[in-house]
Amino acid sequence: MSLAQAISPDAAETHADEPSADTFNTLRRIARMSLAHPGRLTIALVCAFGAAIFQLAIPRLLGNAVDDAYSLLSGAAVSPEVVHTALLYAALLIFGAGVVRGILTMIFTYQSEAIGQSIGYALRLQFYRQLQRLSFSYHDKIHTGELITRGMLDVEGVRMFIDQALIRMLFLATLIFAGCYLLMRTDILLGLLSLSFVPFVAWNATVGRLQLRQVWLELQERLGVLTRIMEENLGGIRVVRAFGAQLYEMVAFDKSAEKALDLAKTRVQLRFRLTSLMTFEYLLAMALVLWVGGLKVANGEISVGTLAEFLAFMTILQLPVRQLGMVVNAFARASMSGRRLFEILDETDIIPEKPDAVVLEPGKPRTLRFENVHFAYNPRATKIAVLRGISFEVAAGQTLGIVGPPGSGKSTIAHLLPRFYDVSEGRITIDGIDIRDCTLESLRRVVSVVQQDAFLFTASIENNVAYGDPWADRDRISQAAESARLHDYIGRLPQGYESLVGERGISLSGGQRQRLSISRSTLLLPSILALDDATSAIDAVTEKQIRASLIDFAKTCATIIISHRLSSLMHADEILFLEHGEIVERGTHEELLAQGGRYKALYELQGVGTEHHGDN
Repeated sequence: MSLAQAISPDAAETHADEPSADTFNTLRRIARMSLAHPGRLTIALVCAFGAAIFQLAIPRLLGNAVDDAYSLLSGAAVSPEVVHTALLYAALLIFGAGVVRGILTMIFTYQSEAIGQSIGYALRLQFYRQLQRLSFSYHDKIHTGELITRGMLDVEGVRMFIDQALIRMLFLATLIFAGCYLLMRTDILLGLLSLSFVPFVAWNATVGRLQLRQVWLELQERLGVLTRIMEENLGGIRVVRAFGAQLYEMVAFDKSAEKALDLAKTRVQLRFRLTSLMTFEYLLAMALVLWVGGLKVANGEISVGTLAEFLAFMTILQLPVRQLGMVVNAFARASMSGRRLFEILDETDIIPEKPDAVVLEPGKPRTLRFENVHFAYNPRATKIAVLRGISFEVAAGQTLGIVGPPGSGKSTIAHLLPRFYDVSEGRITIDGIDIRDCTLESLRRVVSVVQQDAFLFTASIENNVAYGDPWADRDRISQAAESARLHDYIGRLPQGYESLVGERGISLSGGQRQRLSISRSTLLLPSILALDDATSAIDAVTEKQIRASLIDFAKTCATIIISHRLSSLMHADEILFLEHGEIVERGTHEELLAQGGRYKALYELQGVGTEHHGDN
């Protein structure tokens, strides 16, 4: 069985897991992932069992050594050389058993950790790949921070299950049950006294671990709030300084930090009480063993070595018993984390791609058509359609303008082009091919959408421009920047194209970010280019220069310009006026003015030749 099969079971099994989503099915699914590493798993299990056996042998060897030494030292006719030899032999046996136990422990710990890390690696890739496949509608309804938490903390919770729960449980079970058998077989009363602390310590360790985990989860939430406050403050540092709100922000941060500190103190107090209680229970049991065992030695019922064996076993058993809480905690965390993680991995709200999907070759002139397109973002929850009966055609070398009031569905048209969403009715075709029959990768190479909010990465200007084609040479990058009238500005920077763009492009003005986004799209030479209010922060003069520089590019490209500013699309071959998701007016600029409708009213409201000088 491969790890991919374990992570993504067949549809029937996934369907069986989803309704119940209980602890057993979740843990069983995690355990199946370890079967993708049969060699490592076998070695880990065998070494864990062997390590427990050799650890149990140490108290027995120690007890025998004490008895042998006692008998030799009490014998008057025994020479010192014989005593030294016997003690050396016993010491070597104990040392050898300890070394073997240590080596086996190291091997099973290493192998189990290696399995966990491999599973974590595969889960991260699977999770990230799933995030790329999930539709925009899914991302619209879930918080980004929630996805980050699941992709980091929950993956870690699943990864640790193999090491801290599954394999360690075998080690502890062998150690405890085999040790109980050996002790009870030697002396029932001392065996019961030696093991008397086990249920109490195991219970306290388990309950305490779960309590600590609950406190830790609450502390994580408070630290998350603290992080959000800091992130917002740093992201809006200019607003904070401009309004002199430093004191207010400091008080808010201090209150949040104090809540986190109080919970951290509670966690320390809980851990202190838990450790003190378990130590007391252990020492009380050892005192009883010493008292009762001492009486038995005095009465000749057991030897001194036997008493030493019981005490040594208690010492060895103390830490593993405390680790039972860690095992229970690992089970609890894995079941919760696994369920949250598998909810994402099993999510079916994705943009499907047909097995025989058509590959669109880039760089060719294309014709785009909307054929009676209807669309609703959540058709199950509401019957209100964002788009109704939208039909138009844009051929290579043509420009379509789309205008309308906010909420009329303009940006939705741009989102449908690269299949960020699928249409509810009708179809969208490129050269007569339904885009649902095309591969997503080739479709998004052919169609490029430049949005109003240009997202830039914390990297150099060159890397941001060439994001869609990292292997593009400098000439192509410069040409793309020139087409967006950004090349001259870059040339004035001390490091030119190697200049680092700040977080989210904070070091650039709004217009510069939009121009960089335009150059990033034109670099790919798409067949269909949609500009979704992509020049809203660019002054009219620069926008006109950009249009002029894109004339040659537009000859082989079908262009859609979505804008609130009529000066951006008056030159279009056809203009659509949208309202409530429907085309209420269409025609050229002159035809729409002649109709005297909504377009003309907007034209008169904005004024002929109005220019906005907002770009720096």
